[in-house]
Amino acid sequence: MILIIDDDSAVRSSLSFMLKRAGYEAQTVPGPREAMDVVRAEAPSLILMDMNFTLSTTGEEGLTLLKQVKIFRPDVPVILMTAWGSIQLAVQGMQAGAFDFITKPWNNAALLQRIETALELTAVASKDVQEEQSETLNRSHIIGKSQGLTEVLNTVARIARTNASVLITGESGTGKELIAEAIHINSQRVKQPFVKVNLGGISQSLFESEMFGHKKGAFTDATTDRVGRFELANKGTIFLDEIGDLDPSCQVKLLRVLQDQTFEVLGDSRPRKTDIRVVSATNADLRKMVSERTFREDLFYRINLITVKLPALRERREDIPLLARHFADRQAEINGLPRTEFSADALNFLSRLPYPGNIRELKNLVERTILVSGKPTLDASDFDAQYLRHDEPVKASDSSSLAGMTLDEIERQTILQALDRHKGNLSQVAMTLGISRAALYRRLEKFNITVNEK
Repeated sequence: MILIIDDDSAVRSSLSFMLKRAGYEAQTVPGPREAMDVVRAEAPSLILMDMNFTLSTTGEEGLTLLKQVKIFRPDVPVILMTAWGSIQLAVQGMQAGAFDFITKPWNNAALLQRIETALELTAVASKDVQEEQSETLNRSHIIGKSQGLTEVLNTVARIARTNASVLITGESGTGKELIAEAIHINSQRVKQPFVKVNLGGISQSLFESEMFGHKKGAFTDATTDRVGRFELANKGTIFLDEIGDLDPSCQVKLLRVLQDQTFEVLGDSRPRKTDIRVVSATNADLRKMVSERTFREDLFYRINLITVKLPALRERREDIPLLARHFADRQAEINGLPRTEFSADALNFLSRLPYPGNIRELKNLVERTILVSGKPTLDASDFDAQYLRHDEPVKASDSSSLAGMTLDEIERQTILQALDRHKGNLSQVAMTLGISRAALYRRLEKFNITVNEK
């Protein structure tokens, strides 16, 4: 049973009719007192709840009711209803334990999809099926068997077949795009498009054209019609990479599309519907950005119904030999080379490196060493030569220098020596370490390293 709580009889009737047509049992109540009578008597499958009631226009009564509901029925998902101008209320509700929120007037199809997602995720959470699901997961090119990676894949297995929005976090080079692809290929949308968008590479002026498309003549350089990314991704999955780099004004435009599942093509005022699953990724700390008011809190809650955090390569060192083997085999296949082998000391060497650039750095090192050495079997000296030659200052094969150092100390020393070698040029340092400038800034702050930027 789905419980509808709203003091507007027209809203209650409309929602009840929609839900019954969709095959759900619905019960309606006008306010908090009646709602709590129902909640105490039985557990609804889901609750649709208005945030404002006749006696209160501030939303306080709605927030109080939500907290009471979560005390009595903590596992029942609650979807909040509020006007667009009162989204901050919905954000407070999310912080208090609500599952999702919609704005009035709502889109029936979008609301039904969110109800379905909430019910699916609640059902999955009630079953102890992690191991069974992870065994049947299509891992595609995801390599590894460490505990950290296994936990990530268990989460992917649980949520892939739902329509829940997913936020993938982790350092640069940890494989966020591969996880996004795994979510798509294990979903019910697998036969539909998977559209990748690097938001960090789209300027504010081009955002609407890139994302929503434009009609010929919409602006000076619009010589032909353009199909936007949301239209290309219709019925499938859109992957919003580097979402932490999105300009604040563009965040508002993105939020409206994700909220209403409609958009307008530039030069065409007719709203168009889109049916998409949203997967986002970032190496930034979005919670910190929200507190600093550089990322919208309402957008943050909209994109991270589920959060998947990827471990850094240094946190899954047992996967390094498997990854190295995979990259070597791929290199042989692509270039028509014989299979390259690794000596035991070579694998030990690779397993000790700090990898500030994570998997991307390991991949580059393995491929570079294979091509340069031309040897059928690689040992530690081959990797050592390439590691040092490409401005990686810490000689990882020197076990005496590494033995007494923590991973953080190794990483800090690597950064300091790269800064010294490149005389403070942060672009060159980031390139050398195989990380983005943003990731380098975060490490400089983490290790309290002051640089006169060049």
